[in-house]
Amino acid sequence: MSDSTKHHIVLASGSPRRQELLRRIGITDFDVVVPDADETCPAGLTAQETVAHIARGKAEAARALTGPEDIVITADTMVFLGGERLGKPRDKADALRMLTELAGNRHMVCTGVTVRQGDKAKCFTVSTDVYFRPATDRELRAYIDSGEPMDKAGAYGVQGLGALLVEKIDGDFFNVMGLPVLALSQALREFGIDLL
Repeated sequence: MSDSTKHHIVLASGSPRRQELLRRIGITDFDVVVPDADETCPAGLTAQETVAHIARGKAEAARALTGPEDIVITADTMVFLGGERLGKPRDKADALRMLTELAGNRHMVCTGVTVRQGDKAKCFTVSTDVYFRPATDRELRAYIDSGEPMDKAGAYGVQGLGALLVEKIDGDFFNVMGLPVLALSQALREFGIDLL
């Protein structure tokens, strides 16, 4: 692995899962900032266009918090069931509604990522299909009572108890956690960081 310590990496995200995933792929020396970004999108965008738009907006908002030589990573992950975007649940009832809709169905998790250094930026998206098994109302309520779903898009975390609802995944598992590490590692090569 090349010495990534010569590069100052900034993760512009407060997500503990994204921080964990960076460490898992060998990026241990990085700063965290949380930009105040507008996450509204123009109407009519596809799922991929939506997350890419927000990731680019976060990268722009992070300019005020980072230096021109910093390599800044931003990401936005969303869950889509059919044409509906499932964000973080407002409350337990909203979480139950989402999980009931997901149970027994396939949905898509889409992440947009922007890597920026100064005026150079690379933006990409990764989509993963997730298949939930059928689940009983009792199971879903017990999962909600664990507290895990409340801060997660689609009201579940695949890296925790939510794994017990997932029948199979078609695509990048880490994308479902919130950061597609393979695609990120390939993008970072363009900024002089080779992780292997």
